[in-house]
Amino acid sequence: MPAMTPKKPAKGAKPSAGRATPAGKRIDQRIRDLADWRGATLARMRALVLSADRSIIEEWKWNNPVWSHGAHGGILCTGEAYAKVVKLTFARGAALADPAELFNASLTGNTRRAIDIREGERIDARAFKALVKSAMALHATGTTPKKSSSPKKEPAQPRLLSGGNPQIAKADGDLAVQAYIAAMPGWKQAVGRRIDAVATRALANVPGARKAVKWNSPFYGVEGQGWLLSFHCFTKYVKVAFFNGASLRPPPPGPSKSDDTRYLDVHEHDSLDETQLAAWIQQAAALPGWGKG
Repeated sequence: MPAMTPKKPAKGAKPSAGRATPAGKRIDQRIRDLADWRGATLARMRALVLSADRSIIEEWKWNNPVWSHGAHGGILCTGEAYAKVVKLTFARGAALADPAELFNASLTGNTRRAIDIREGERIDARAFKALVKSAMALHATGTTPKKSSSPKKEPAQPRLLSGGNPQIAKADGDLAVQAYIAAMPGWKQAVGRRIDAVATRALANVPGARKAVKWNSPFYGVEGQGWLLSFHCFTKYVKVAFFNGASLRPPPPGPSKSDDTRYLDVHEHDSLDETQLAAWIQQAAALPGWGKG
């Protein structure tokens, strides 16, 4: 990505009033907590998003800043900070024109596109604001300001692999996880939503908590600490894997070939104990996980 210095906002320009909301205060705190180049970058990109349109509102979801279309609803983009990048993920980025080629991540999926910003990098402020405005137009009218008369093709539905498991492109963030859950077949989708909701609540106050889709499975973990759990569709059940499950008390019931991993298999008519699931996740978050988060 070429290094370009964004123009300063015009004097007197006011960002969205969302900054005074509780969500805005949490975003302020996230920026202060980062206390390095990532905080400065997130603050700069936040200001550009808010200056693109006065109706943009700020929200706090999945332990990250979210910017949405205030009048018509719908997420425009999220702002996530990782060890080496600040990531701006546009919820419907695949449908947006990007003549400046700002998108450089999550390029293979049918829906999302992301911009990864590394230390020392700056993006074209004018092009970025145009991208935000294009996202606004898409949410408001369902179309983008493209110079094309070709009818818009509906994105293909994710393919279901063996056991009915959705094939979802590898990507970081909640949007990828939600795409996976939305493609889960039948009763399994409700199970996926319950697992995700429990995991989201259990990790809400864990610094560095993160989500991703890898190997066609949602993963939950802590940055720098590793992955804690994932789940995957099989023909007759949804398998939840706890990568440090042998250290949990009580350990999840399903054995594994690995000494560390334990499983919980959820069948269609099983009663999912959400209290126990949350307790396992909270225990797991205090232990080393699998891989490098």
